Amino acid sequence: MKIFKRVFAFYINSSIHVALAVVALLAISVLEYNLVLSKELWAFVFLGALTGYNFVKYAKVAGLHHRSLTYSLKTIQVFSGICFVFLAFIAFKLSISTLLVTAGFALATFFYAVPFVRHKNLRNFSSLKIFVVAFVWAGVTVILPMVATESSISADVLLSFFQRIMIVVALILPFEIRDVPYDSLNLKTLPQQFGVRNTKLLGLAVLCLCLVFEFFKHQSQVAYIISLLVFCVILGWMLVISKTHQTRFFSSFWVEGLPIIWFLLFLLFEQL
Repeated sequence: MKIFKRVFAFYINSSIHVALAVVALLAISVLEYNLVLSKELWAFVFLGALTGYNFVKYAKVAGLHHRSLTYSLKTIQVFSGICFVFLAFIAFKLSISTLLVTAGFALATFFYAVPFVRHKNLRNFSSLKIFVVAFVWAGVTVILPMVATESSISADVLLSFFQRIMIVVALILPFEIRDVPYDSLNLKTLPQQFGVRNTKLLGLAVLCLCLVFEFFKHQSQVAYIISLLVFCVILGWMLVISKTHQTRFFSSFWVEGLPIIWFLLFLLFEQL
């Protein structure tokens, strides 16, 4: 049992779970637009998400959430370093256009953690944190695969991009609520500025708007619409029950794993 707990903790803390969630969102875009991606790009997105998230997460180890990671941090750093080496190796097999688009999102991730204006990074700008993360996730899982496959970025794709931003914003809100007791007041997160209740209402409104966007698309699959609806209902419910004092893995496992559930739902409804 102890070994299982250690493996599970490493799975969460090393951001493997997050990386799989990002890959799941990428897979949803692939299914929605009938794309065919190379194995290298799948691996590149997974490794990029893992190393990027760990860089942001551990660039400055602070806060009560990270104190328990002191002894395992070196292992995670070594693991991330190995993943980065493979990431760099795979990068040589991708097109220039793919790398250029990736570089833009990578820069946003870099400056999210590294100060660049008056000793501030993007995370320190009021309420900007959540939208930077949403922009990067949406870009990597919607725009990047279109560029990599040389597909046109149509109005439908742009709608999917904005939908993905809204979805990721809603996914982050339970984390924002959880971190209220620990975040510096200078961060001015949404729960700090508007309160937990209003933040939940904002998240629900964002999810409703995401569903409305679907009806403006020229082409849409029934399986996608149903899976999106079910996903939004589940996410909305988890947002409603979010608290400042959560169980250990409520956000980091259950909420963060919802994109994987969405992907599985999409696959299921496609078979019906």
